[in-house]
Amino acid sequence: MDTKAALNEIFRQVFDDDSIEIERNTTADDIDGWDSLSHMNLIVAVEMAFNVRFGQKDTRALKDVGELIDLIDRKLAET
Repeated sequence: MDTKAALNEIFRQVFDDDSIEIERNTTADDIDGWDSLSHMNLIVAVEMAFNVRFGQKDTRALKDVGELIDLIDRKLAET
């Protein structure tokens, strides 16, 4: 499973919505209920699923799902 597909499953779990289909250009405005609290829940779920750790600076700078995918891939390459 590639990063985007795995991340899509995480989004479905965090937001409890099996109809979510993320794209690289998906933003918080595109997902019902994506607020600051759910963003933190999402980041924790991603860290656990991919066994990576993000700094606050990393996650604050994210503008869309594509940037999150790139960040995950960079972190995975570091390990």
